Amino acid sequence: MDLDHFKYVNDSLGHQVGDELLRAVSRRLCELVRETDTVSRQGGDEFVLLLTELRTVMDVRAFADRLEEYLRQPYKVGEHVLSISFSLGIALCPTDGEDVGTLLRHADVAMYQAKAAGRGRTQFFSRELLASVEQRHRLVTQLRGAVADGAFTLHYQPKVAATGAVTGVEALLRWTLPDGTPVSPAEFIPAAEESGLILPLGRWVLEQACAQAREWERTLPEPLPVAVNISALQFSQPDFVEQVRGTLTASGLTPGLLELEITESLLAPEPEAARERLVVLRDLGVRLSIDDFGTGFSSLSYLKLFPVHTLKIDRAFVRDVATDRNDVAIVEAVIGIGQAMNLDVLAEGVETSRQVEVLTRLGCAAMQGYHFARPMPAAEMTAWIATRRMD
Repeated sequence: MDLDHFKYVNDSLGHQVGDELLRAVSRRLCELVRETDTVSRQGGDEFVLLLTELRTVMDVRAFADRLEEYLRQPYKVGEHVLSISFSLGIALCPTDGEDVGTLLRHADVAMYQAKAAGRGRTQFFSRELLASVEQRHRLVTQLRGAVADGAFTLHYQPKVAATGAVTGVEALLRWTLPDGTPVSPAEFIPAAEESGLILPLGRWVLEQACAQAREWERTLPEPLPVAVNISALQFSQPDFVEQVRGTLTASGLTPGLLELEITESLLAPEPEAARERLVVLRDLGVRLSIDDFGTGFSSLSYLKLFPVHTLKIDRAFVRDVATDRNDVAIVEAVIGIGQAMNLDVLAEGVETSRQVEVLTRLGCAAMQGYHFARPMPAAEMTAWIATRRMD
């Protein structure tokens, strides 16, 4: 069992509060288990529970449910009232192993899968899960070699105004194996984030995108803003703002031509610290957008707290906007909020002319998706832009 986001308690409230929270969790665990069970704190915020005399899988599930209900109740720590969630991995004897080492290893595999699935979950070990973890390990090994070899490229997807004019592009990372097989970003980006390889990759993407944006600034009749996706791990680095500042200086790019796309989940853990960082970036002249708006830790207070310029409506709401009244209502509400707060609004994942028609009617000023163009290398993007008129 691993406590979720425990690091934020230590970082924001201090280690003394964190230590007392661990003691409180330990007391609750000891109160919940029986005399024949064992509770052990392995280190940090990780605990191991050895439960004996459970007869069926249903008994284990019932205990996990009681554990979740009991541990989720708020904790009074000094002047603070804290709530926590946890990720739980379960291995059963003898089906998942007959010795301590194997059972611990398999429970650990299950726990990390629970964390990867969004935290606050319970995951039972399975052979399929182990195979998936081993496949992920092979992917990370390949990824590490690809980072060292510089085996990545950037493609660019245009953002288009309702008038048809190009308003900018988004830089998207692509990876092709030596045999020519492309690896889906949906597969390798999570692996890069979990392994920490997103840090060198993210720095490379920022540098390459700014260099290309500067080339377009120098050669195109009108400048072309370029958006770059920023991971939570990147954003949390102490030198992230200096990375951006240094990259802009080295490339010579006008700061207003760089847009950083961040997700709501990136802002949620430490909103005040995130706000301070975003204010500095805004003051540099960099534009900021919230990606996948409405799908993460949504809070309208973010729009008041954070100095963002653009809301990107997630494709989940755009996909059925031509047929689903609920999606229409959500999209219309986001557009209305954006207009009222003088924020730009962009719909992503636009694939049909009917979606374009509905979004335009609702007042959406900009769109992005396969209906207009797929992501393409910089040279193709330059040629494609030549066929369009810039806004």
